Amino acid sequence: MIRLNKYISNSGVCSRREADLLISDGKIKVNNKVETALGIKVDVNDVVTYNGKILKAEKHQYILINKPKNCITTVKDTHDRKTVMDIIEGACSERLYPVGRLDRDTTGLLLMTNDGELTKRLTHPSFGIKKKYVIQLASSIHPDCLKEMMNGVVLEDGKVVYDDVKYGRQQTDRTQLIVTLHSGKNRVIRRTIEYFNKELLHLDRIEFAGIQKDDLVRNKWRFLSLKEVGYLKMIKSRKS
Repeated sequence: MIRLNKYISNSGVCSRREADLLISDGKIKVNNKVETALGIKVDVNDVVTYNGKILKAEKHQYILINKPKNCITTVKDTHDRKTVMDIIEGACSERLYPVGRLDRDTTGLLLMTNDGELTKRLTHPSFGIKKKYVIQLASSIHPDCLKEMMNGVVLEDGKVVYDDVKYGRQQTDRTQLIVTLHSGKNRVIRRTIEYFNKELLHLDRIEFAGIQKDDLVRNKWRFLSLKEVGYLKMIKSRKS
C-alpha cells in the first residue's frame, strides 16, 4: 500500500505536490470513482486513472548518457534524426524522459528517468542545479572576459553569473575554458561566447548536479548507483 499521490508520481505524470492538486481537483479516479481525499492509500490491485488513462506505478529508473554530437534531446523526432532515446534503446522496459536538454551540437552528460518528482527538482530554478562544461574556442580569450563572466554577463534576457570560470589544460590553454553555472537560460553558454565575439568549436557537459562523467564514453549509458540517486534526492531548494 502506498499513498495515492506517490502512486501518481511513480507513474511519471508529475510530482507528489502536483498529484495532490490533481486529486483535490477531482481529476483522479480510483476504481472508477473520483477520489478527492488526500492521504489515501492504494495497492497494485487498484485501478487509478487520470484523464481516462490508466496509470501504472512503474519502477523508477535512472540512466546517465554521454550524448554525442548531432543527437536530438527529444523523445521522438519527425525528421527521423538520431535521438537520446536511440542511445538507451533496450536498457529497461520503463519509458524514460530526458531531464532538461542539451543542444544538438552539445555533447556530454544527460540524465534520463521516469521519476517525475526528481525531474521537477532538477529542473526548477529554485534548486539552482549546477552544471560544468568544457568550452573549446577557435582562438584565445582574455582573462578579463573570465572575470566578467564571474561578475555577470548581461545578455538580451538578463544577467548571467557564472559560479566558476577557469582555463583548461593546466590553465595554460587560453582557447579552452572549464565553467560551472546554475543558470537554466536557453543556450546561455553559446550566447555568452557570442557576446565576447568568439567562435565556439565544441561544448561538452562533464558534470550535472554533482554527477560526473568519469569513464563513461561518448554515445554510451549507465545506470546511476544507489548512492548517486540518494544524493540527487537530498538536494534542497536554495529558498528552503
